[in-house]
Amino acid sequence: MSVLETQPPRFTPEEVARIAVELFGLEGSAADLGSERDETFLIDDGGSGAVIKISNVGEDPAVLDLEHAAIEHVVRVDPGLPVARVRGERATFRGPDGVHHVRLFERLHGHVGGPELDDRAVYAYAATHARLNLALRSFFHPAAGRELLWNLEHTPKLRPLLDAVDDPDRRFLVTRVIDAFEERVSPRWPQLRTQVVHGDLSLENVLLDDRDRINGIVDFGDCGYTAQAADFAVALASLVRGRPGGDVFRVGRIAVDGYASRLPFEFEELAVLGDLVAARLAMIVAISAWRVRRYPENAEYIQAWDDDSWALLELFDGMGADAVAQELGSPRVPTATDDLARRRADTLGAVLTPLTYSRPVHAVRGEGVWLYEADGTRLLDAYNNVPVVGHCHPRVTEAVVRQTRTLNTHARYLYEPLIELAERLVASMPPEAGLDTVMLVNSGSEANDIAWRIAAAVTGWRGAIVTEHAYHGVTDAVADLSPEEWPPEQRPAHVVRIAPPGSGADIARELERALAELDGIAVTFLDGGLTSDGIWTPSAEEVATVVRGTHDAGGLFVADEVQAGHGRLGEHLWSFVQYGISPDVVTLGKPMGNGYPVAAVVTRRELVERLPFAGQLFSTFGGNPVAARAALAVLDVIEDERLVAHAKRVGEGLVAGLRELRSSEIVEVRGRGLLVGVQLRRSEVAALVVDRLRETGILIGRTGPRDDVLKIRPPLVFDEEHAALLVDGLGRAL
Repeated sequence: MSVLETQPPRFTPEEVARIAVELFGLEGSAADLGSERDETFLIDDGGSGAVIKISNVGEDPAVLDLEHAAIEHVVRVDPGLPVARVRGERATFRGPDGVHHVRLFERLHGHVGGPELDDRAVYAYAATHARLNLALRSFFHPAAGRELLWNLEHTPKLRPLLDAVDDPDRRFLVTRVIDAFEERVSPRWPQLRTQVVHGDLSLENVLLDDRDRINGIVDFGDCGYTAQAADFAVALASLVRGRPGGDVFRVGRIAVDGYASRLPFEFEELAVLGDLVAARLAMIVAISAWRVRRYPENAEYIQAWDDDSWALLELFDGMGADAVAQELGSPRVPTATDDLARRRADTLGAVLTPLTYSRPVHAVRGEGVWLYEADGTRLLDAYNNVPVVGHCHPRVTEAVVRQTRTLNTHARYLYEPLIELAERLVASMPPEAGLDTVMLVNSGSEANDIAWRIAAAVTGWRGAIVTEHAYHGVTDAVADLSPEEWPPEQRPAHVVRIAPPGSGADIARELERALAELDGIAVTFLDGGLTSDGIWTPSAEEVATVVRGTHDAGGLFVADEVQAGHGRLGEHLWSFVQYGISPDVVTLGKPMGNGYPVAAVVTRRELVERLPFAGQLFSTFGGNPVAARAALAVLDVIEDERLVAHAKRVGEGLVAGLRELRSSEIVEVRGRGLLVGVQLRRSEVAALVVDRLRETGILIGRTGPRDDVLKIRPPLVFDEEHAALLVDGLGRAL
């Protein structure tokens, strides 16, 4: 028979004292500690004492072996966990109901807690629980697969017990919990992490010290194999019951944080955590009602937490399962797209750029070259260069998460990631350029702002040359260097534009004209892919002409690698290398952290040492350990997955496929690697094509002075099959 159905032992304290002497040679008085299906007594011998546990006659000896082995395993793996150890060998004793197994445990000291636990104690409690599961995750025993109704996996098996719940409304409430479990949890159960767990780390099974920290872990009687999140839900239900309604979820979230500090939750676990807590509460009241009918003499112990459990069940029922899950940390159900767009307009105002596409993309998840919308629609991302190695690349996301758990601080302290990244960037530059000094910052705009400050300080001039429709950033100084951002009829007096190299203009003459207009040149900025100008592919000689002319006039040359760097052009890691030039400053941004904000300025020491602010530059978050780890992971992925060569191969196939399209609207297809532009005859047609592609599940953008160039700039993991989808989709859209 199940241990929940079998009569619990019925020995008196006097009989237990005699059993302790007879089986273990321990003399002392016996005090009943209470138990659901066994009997547990404290033996006080005037010394250290012990706890004697008399098992239910229905208990399987293999399960007792499981408990003993689990305790010994925990002690070996994490000796600091205060687990009550078994003393001596297990014995047997015949009573009026049959043969009982009897065990002796060491006595631990402390008190039993309740709703009075403060926030720090709750956090520490949950962290200790996570330690216990970490200690047990490498443990297994054949008996761990036993079927025990208290295991939340068996929640649907509560149904036959519900007749014992007298109140029909409450009976229906538990039925709804079971229905929700079968609908929301059971399908996900195979996806949850499972292991051998304690099974009942509730407040009744731990002893607390004077600071309410766990000082003793007792009673492995519910030990078994189940979902880790289900095991935590048992403790969580215990920690939040008995608290006022407004405090339930606040304390619950603190417990989640404590557990996650040692053992982070997975998405699916948080999604069902609220349902698991509700299932635990439903088990408490259902099993309680069922067992009290059988053993009314033990009603006080069995029903100890019924009232608080019913109160929580009613609270959860009134809120709904989704709301409960969100309160405990599950991601919120996506807002309706129209409502989200309205809220964006209300709170972000007119400063932020408008949304892309006539029907906005409501992104909720990304993976590789795909974005997923709130309604589940999958979109092929051929537009975003920020996730250069693909949306949510596991190497990068794990690097960020691991470092976030370890350390994040500022650059006035020593830490390895910043130095390692700086050294890695210097090593990636061509030796002949002499680029040996790095400044890590947060964005390409900040990097270009520092490049401008270096040039102005070193040369003593304020003049700048940029291409016709360039974009280099949003700071006050760099916005002046970004004609794409200039308001109509407004041009900073110290900035002169030249036609983009590769566009057919006489670049030597363009540069000569620009220099003549300036009263001294500080710097020339050039994006290696000329992305905002319409994506041009200049010759090496054209770019070299710009560099020579700038240097001859006393200015510095900045290679802006924010859009064309990190292998996008498919020849080298940095686009300027293919032109055979040696820039004075290289700036990196957008793709550097695959979405995590990090950027860099790479220059020569002798330039930096001539700055009046040398030794004073500081960016609070620039090069912080997490950002640096993200950037290092990106460099690793590019190298390991050979993404530079990949970009070249896929890009050549993509350009060839685009050039085979037959449309009177196409003027020219140009580009290198995975930076490709398709110039159309009319900007309004380009806008329509971009929107039509969006509706068929493909994202591209527009660029150029007239917005008539289709901008194709996907993550570098874009493959031949994706290129084929894009070419076919564009052909149909045209």
